[in-house]
Order: sequence, then structure tokens, then C-alpha cells
Amino acid sequence: MDSTQNAANTASVSTLENLQAAFNGESNAHASYLAFATKADAEGFAPVASLFRAAARAEERHARNHAEVIRKLGATPVAIIAPPDVKTTRENLQTAIQGETYERDVMYPNFIAKAKQDGQTDAVNTFQMAQEVEAEHAQLYTAALKNLESLRGGKPVVYYVCPYCGSTTADPNFDLCPVCSTPQEEFEEIW
Repeated sequence: MDSTQNAANTASVSTLENLQAAFNGESNAHASYLAFATKADAEGFAPVASLFRAAARAEERHARNHAEVIRKLGATPVAIIAPPDVKTTRENLQTAIQGETYERDVMYPNFIAKAKQDGQTDAVNTFQMAQEVEAEHAQLYTAALKNLESLRGGKPVVYYVCPYCGSTTADPNFDLCPVCSTPQEEFEEIW
């Protein structure tokens, strides 16, 4: 193998490693958010539980999208699911904000830059979609934390989750997904 092929293979492995890390992270976020939803329900925060379930579905979509690219690159997606560290709903929201903010501001920008450098367009696309949705989640979690006490005893909230990119909103007044242009009628309703 010449040095050009070796450099190309090394670059691809790096993007593949990033895809695996993202797949693992999204898979763990899915599990954690479902556990956080159960805790929010138990503490009387039904609107927050709805948000955690909707975000869990979105994280599942991100994992699925990353897995498709991993398979295209000839590998098998691998996730090691850690037991969720469930605390109070307030603490769980803080944990979720930290995770989403890190993915939005650090992890995905770095992964996108490397995938662009490697010429891995499919990886760039899946990372960019996830990054945009993580920004939505960070805003939704921040708003929930800010208004947490007013949400106690509230009713579940309907969230609309894009089945392709995971875009998440409680506002039913849209025609197309703001991230991937999927029609609104294809969105899932999550409570």
C-alpha cells in the first residue's frame, strides 16, 4: 500500500471512529432520556417527561442515521449502553443541557470538520443534522429548567419529532421540518 492510500485509510478510520462515538453517545442519550422521563413523571413534571420522551426519540433517530453511515463505510455500529445516572428532574435537566450544549458546540463541530477533511459527505450530513437538533434540545431543556416549578402538576405536552432528523418542537404550526424539510404530516407525535 502506498502512502497516499495509507493516509486515506487513516482519515476514513478517524471519521468512522467519530461516527461510532456519536452512535454510542446518541444511544446512551436515548436510554438516559427515557429514564429521566420516568423520574419526571414520578416527581409530577409531566410536561418535562414529555420533553424527555420526545428528545429520546430524536436521539434514537440520530443513532439510526449514524448507524446507516457506519454501515456504508463497511463497519458495524457498536454502542455500550451505560446505566443511566438518574437524579432529580432539575439535575437531569442540567445534565441534559450540558450534554446537548457539548454536542452542539464542541463534539459535532469537530466531527463535521474532520468528515469534511476526509471527504465523507454522508458523515458530514448526519453530523450536521444532529448538531442542529441538539441546539433545539438545549433550548427546550433550558426553557424547561427556567420554568420548572410552574410545570409541576402540568399535563403532558405533545411534541412533534421528525422521523428523519429528529427535529423536535411543541409548536404544530409548521409545514416543513426546519432541519431537513420533511413534511409536517410525517412527524411523530410524542407525549
